[in-house]
Amino acid sequence: MIKSFRDLEVYQEAYQLMLIVHKAVEKFPVYERNDLASQMRRASKSCPSNIAEGWAKRRFEKEFKKHLDSLLGSANEMEVHIDTARDLNYWEKDFCEALLKRYQMLGGKLTNLRRNWKSF
Repeated sequence: MIKSFRDLEVYQEAYQLMLIVHKAVEKFPVYERNDLASQMRRASKSCPSNIAEGWAKRRFEKEFKKHLDSLLGSANEMEVHIDTARDLNYWEKDFCEALLKRYQMLGGKLTNLRRNWKSF
């Protein structure tokens, strides 16, 4: 039974991904910490935050879906940032591929939640 946004699988995954990203950007060169690393921290935080905020407004369909759409946008943004970190050799290829796969799975789960939100 889902009692709060914390019970949602998409929230739990988004939160875990945010923690991973926050720890991993510490390995970036100093000159990237205020640019790419900062963007990645913001986008990764946006994912669980939008789930929490959207959940509070779920009785208003347009508001709820607006937050899910923002979340999906942030997840897509993270894919671009991960590609960038990989291609600039800040992160290992295998680490990036695993993160990309998880963000893509998160996007699929979000799409399902958006489609079936009334059943939650």
